[in-house]
Amino acid sequence: MTVETQRRALAGGEARPKFAHSAEAEFAAFLDFYRIAWEYEPRSFPLRWENGRIVEQFTPDFYLPEQDLYVELTTMKQSLVTRKHRKVRRLKELYPHINIVLLYRKDYHEILSRFGYGSVDITSLRPEQIERVLLSPAEIQRRVAELGKQISEDYAGESLVLVGVLKGITFFLADLARAITRPLAIDYLQLSRDLREGVAIRKDLDLDIRGRHVLLVEDIVNTGLTLDFILRTLREREPASLEVCALLDKAERRLVPVPVKYVGFTIPNEFVVGYGLDYRELYRNLPFICVLKREVYEANGNGYALAQEAGTEALACSATGAPVAVGSG
Repeated sequence: MTVETQRRALAGGEARPKFAHSAEAEFAAFLDFYRIAWEYEPRSFPLRWENGRIVEQFTPDFYLPEQDLYVELTTMKQSLVTRKHRKVRRLKELYPHINIVLLYRKDYHEILSRFGYGSVDITSLRPEQIERVLLSPAEIQRRVAELGKQISEDYAGESLVLVGVLKGITFFLADLARAITRPLAIDYLQLSRDLREGVAIRKDLDLDIRGRHVLLVEDIVNTGLTLDFILRTLREREPASLEVCALLDKAERRLVPVPVKYVGFTIPNEFVVGYGLDYRELYRNLPFICVLKREVYEANGNGYALAQEAGTEALACSATGAPVAVGSG
């Protein structure tokens, strides 16, 4: 099963490969949960020859292409473990460029730590508190690289000012800036939201953007009301151009049409954390983006998380001066 086939099977419920052992099916489900791409028994490695003919070979159970890693699962039976250890050692001798691990069922989380998922422990977010992983680290980094390439091409021969809206933008802006090959400067805005006075700029730009090409970089766009406020504010400063790049777009929550030229991912209306997005300042450092289970944020007895889900964080003033509900984007 190739990576693309596996992705389609995961998304559409197509038939999965016939696994030789229940442990393999369990491991595949584990990988699917964390959106780690895998291939099942994709390659056999010859280990011993006699008279030019292959008399022994080894077929690892899984290949994880995004990490270039083969995984062989094992049981607790010592006879099987010893035999597999011998094969793995022989494979490493013959094919030193091949990365392979022999994994016990209890060691699944070693795989997670290798790919950065171990930071879950730092913030005490347990796997059972995650509804599902929406975007894996590999998917995020691949898409950020694509956005950087597209932006670099679109602004060929020009320099840019990247404007980020604190705080959730921190990780995305840093990675996007490294992926852009044009000369650029970086500046930040921070907003304050008050139920009576609406949305306002708490920290303004340090740079004068008049006559410059500006790319506003957002972590997530919901209703579009906050983004509309920011765009109107920045346009008054007469930049040469002003475009928007958003990592996540909750398009179904849109109340105000806003021009988002570059979109990383369009996502459903669910409460998400990770890669800069937080719940009560936690989970920003997760390398993936996941959906929190409702009971995690409802247990606090307030509407903080529901605000992101519903797109109604506070009140802001519309172009006419009337108070309107405003989302995180």
